[in-house]
Amino acid sequence: MRRTDGNGKGEGSPPDSQPDDDRAMFSALLEDSAEDLYEHAPCGYLSTTLDGRIAKINRTLLDWLGYESSDLVGRRDFSDLLTAGGRLYHETHFGPLLRMQGTISGIALELKTADGDRLPVLVTSIIRTGSDGQPLLIRTTVFDARDRRTYEAELLRARQESDRERERLKRLNATLQKTLLPPTLVDVPGLDVAAYYHVASADEVGGDFYDLFPLASGAWGFFLGDVCGKGAAAAAVTSLARYTLRAAAVYDPDPAAVLANLNTVLNHEYNGQDPRFCTVIFGLLTPDGDEGGFQVTLASGGHPPALLMRSDGHADYLPTPGGQLIGVLPDADIATTSVRLDPGDTLFLHTDGLTEAHSVGADGRYGDEALLEFAQELAPTTARDTVAAIRDLLDTFGTGVDDDTAVLAFNVPRHSSEEQM
Repeated sequence: MRRTDGNGKGEGSPPDSQPDDDRAMFSALLEDSAEDLYEHAPCGYLSTTLDGRIAKINRTLLDWLGYESSDLVGRRDFSDLLTAGGRLYHETHFGPLLRMQGTISGIALELKTADGDRLPVLVTSIIRTGSDGQPLLIRTTVFDARDRRTYEAELLRARQESDRERERLKRLNATLQKTLLPPTLVDVPGLDVAAYYHVASADEVGGDFYDLFPLASGAWGFFLGDVCGKGAAAAAVTSLARYTLRAAAVYDPDPAAVLANLNTVLNHEYNGQDPRFCTVIFGLLTPDGDEGGFQVTLASGGHPPALLMRSDGHADYLPTPGGQLIGVLPDADIATTSVRLDPGDTLFLHTDGLTEAHSVGADGRYGDEALLEFAQELAPTTARDTVAAIRDLLDTFGTGVDDDTAVLAFNVPRHSSEEQM
């Protein structure tokens, strides 16, 4: 009975010859001579004397250039193969660095082929020294960079096209943004008005908006709001909100009724998979008496409260507690308040891009308290000076302003007799 080993092979069976066959095949692959490896390497090789005269060059590089060895060896310098710009670089940078460092690698150059074409290459050179440390010759490896050059050219074209597309998008966004704001603020007799819109990013259209317009019986309507989100979707809601507010105010100028109308429209239009809403404050300005003052009624739908800066230097928020976001619920709670603007008083409205700007304040945000302190230092002030100060403040935040900011200010000018006092 024949005994078997652990692999099921009987004793006396011929040994497995497969490993020997693999080794033989692998050895055959390595039988290339060193000379053949040099001549047909996947890169170019050449050796030059210290003064640059070509002493040896492999077949790979000769084929790339379209020369025979006899055309170059002992007859031409390495620099003769370079373009005019390459020779200048070789003389002023490549050669001196190589002599100083003993090696230089990955230098992009262009070689001239026999038929006058240009061959982009990456060159690495090293100085070979003798046993006594004295330099003997220069060995240079040349890599074909045509595919890389093509890739870089395509990448550059793609980047340039991307830059052009971004510029077109910026212009489109800027144009669209302008259509969502009044080109100029209308003139209100007896009132100074100023506004400013700070764009946080030119790549996206923001959702902040404001307007001032006349109503019947000598009254004036105004609003300032902020739509959630950015881009085309926010712009569509902004446009709808602006025109709805103006139309509703003509129909019924009561501020609470105006915002209730807008809430109904937004809730009806955007109550599906992509709900849209906004915060907004709407006001009604009515000239009041012979003293030049104005009666102001404000309605707020979840918007930051307005700031009132009095002529005596006092400043504080006008609270509108309980006002809900516009467009979220079918029946939003609208908060209202009324105030009289006397000569020297300034009313200031803003969107939350200002108070949520990144700064050294609480929680890393500028915050309501900081803005109130800022207003208290400004008061008494004018509409123009208020907006100018806010513009300077926003500039100090730099890239910390990551949301668009709209501001609107009203001031009842002092009488000339008061200004002289």
